[in-house]
Amino acid sequence: MANHTSALKRAKQNEKTRERNRAGRAANRTAVRKFEAAVDNGQGAAQLPVLMAQLAGSAAKGTIPKKRASRKIARMAKLLSHNA
Repeated sequence: MANHTSALKRAKQNEKTRERNRAGRAANRTAVRKFEAAVDNGQGAAQLPVLMAQLAGSAAKGTIPKKRASRKIARMAKLLSHNA
C-alpha cells in the first residue's frame, strides 16, 4: 500500500474510477444482451437507439474507446438489418 498522502489519495481515486468503469462496462454488456434478445423477438428497431445512446455515452465518458463504441454500434445495426 502507498505511504505518501498523495499516493494514498491517488490509490483511492483509482479505485473509484475502476468501480465506475466496471459498472459502465457491465451496463454496456447488459444493453447489448437486451438488444440481441429484442432482435430475436422482432423488437430490435425500438431497442437500437437505446443501445446506441448507452455505448455513445460510455465512449464520451472514456469508459470505452470511441472507435470500439462505433464498431459495436455498426455490428449491432448490421445484425438488426440481417434479421429484419
